[in-house]
Order: sequence, then structure tokens, then C-alpha cells
Amino acid sequence: MQQKDMTLILGVSASAVRRELSRNTGKHCPEETNAKALGCRKNAAKTLKMTQEVCAFIEEKIQLDYSPEQVSGWLITEENIKISHERIYQHVWANKRQGGELFKHLRHSNKKRKKQCGSKDKRGQIRNKVSIDERPEIVEQKARIGDWE
Repeated sequence: MQQKDMTLILGVSASAVRRELSRNTGKHCPEETNAKALGCRKNAAKTLKMTQEVCAFIEEKIQLDYSPEQVSGWLITEENIKISHERIYQHVWANKRQGGELFKHLRHSNKKRKKQCGSKDKRGQIRNKVSIDERPEIVEQKARIGDWE
């Protein structure tokens, strides 16, 4: 059976079939392949749980008005702990739901942005503008530079 046929039958991309075949071809028996897969799973990087110590670091830095991005970078450089800024935001919002005040130390304190739909665009408005109908008569003669439209 060719790889193209396998992709149609399995409903996966050709690159996925090619990758699996290159990884698992040779003189392997099913037991060996299964043992190899279990070993890969066992040696895979584990996700770090939010321990009490890590939460204390996060809360301390947030109260010092660090942004979650800065806290994430600080944890990587100083403590060698990898936690994304999104996870730190989740911790802050969970703290808010429990009645905590960590969110007040964020830069925007969870302020919602004011929606502009339905209002006129306020950019580029000329103050004290004069209507074209109210221009002086000399402009109609177009004798000066700048009178031409």
C-alpha cells in the first residue's frame, strides 16, 4: 500500500503518515514500539503545577505592580520556572472571583475599553473651521497661490 492510499484511508495528512513511517519502520515488533512510546511519554516534559510557592512569587510581584509578562520573565530568569503570562492572568482573575484584590495592581485594573460604535469619529476634526461658502471674495478670483482648489 502506498502512502497516498494510507492518507486517504486514515484521513490524515501525507506528512503525518511519512513521519510515523519514518519513526516506526525497521525491525520493530509491536511490543518494542509500545515500550518506546511509553518511554517517550514518561520522559516528556511535565507541566508545572501552580504550587503555593509559585503562587506566592506571583502575588508578591503583582502587588509590586509588575505586569504578568514581567512576572513570567522574572520567574524564568530568577527561579527557572516557566509559566506563561496567560496562566498568571488566569490566577489573577481567579483571585478576583474569590474576592481578592490582585487585579487592582494590573496596569488597567480590568477596565473595559469604551466602545466607539455608534459615535462619530473624533479623529482629524478641524477646530473653528469655516464653511467654503463663507470664504472671502478674493479667493474666487484665484489670483494668489493657495486659492486654487
